[in-house]
Amino acid sequence: MRIPAHSVCTAIRDDIVAGVYERGGRLTEELLARRYGVSRVPVREALRTLEAEGFVVTRRHAGACVAEPTEQEAADLLEMRMLLEPLGASRAAQRRTEAHLKVLRGLVRLGQERARRGNSEDLRSLGGWFHETLAQASGSQALTSTLTQLRHKIAWMYAVEAPANPVESWAEHGAIVDAVARGDAERARAITALHTEHSTSAHRLRFGGGERAERVRNSQHPVNMSGVRH
Repeated sequence: MRIPAHSVCTAIRDDIVAGVYERGGRLTEELLARRYGVSRVPVREALRTLEAEGFVVTRRHAGACVAEPTEQEAADLLEMRMLLEPLGASRAAQRRTEAHLKVLRGLVRLGQERARRGNSEDLRSLGGWFHETLAQASGSQALTSTLTQLRHKIAWMYAVEAPANPVESWAEHGAIVDAVARGDAERARAITALHTEHSTSAHRLRFGGGERAERVRNSQHPVNMSGVRH
């Protein structure tokens, strides 16, 4: 049975994000094919996709290698997310379905429950599902795909500290869903902008010595959260 290239691509990407392959390390088709139990054809296709996404570069005399992003490139990703996440929430307020709302509300209930119990590992997964569902609710495949790529690359480049106050963080999630459910696009955008700003301050670059995430956070203007229901 031929394994599709997108499955191989996902496996290689996940291993890059997890640090299985070092930045700058070579990615030979033969070794990758052996590792994932496939032929070289889907590996070749996967590497082309990963190069387009920025995870892989092709170097003369070396072939495919894991990319080595700069601090500036990493900081740019956080800034892009800070612009696009609020846009996605705004669109979700206009285009969400009842199915989206049901999933979002369920995730918020679980997140708030886990936050009170202090289960940080569950919270990280729930937060990822929440933002993925919120992006899908925007009704834009292009926006959803871009945000998914951003999340993968940010996870690769940054370590994320647990929120200092997870209960407050999940109250923000709940406020976002309330605004989306009411169809209040501006409210959804504003609360998501603040939530993303708070999240950005918890990111620490895995390489280099700069405090880029802190500078990104400090470059943003505060958002009025008065009236948010906790």
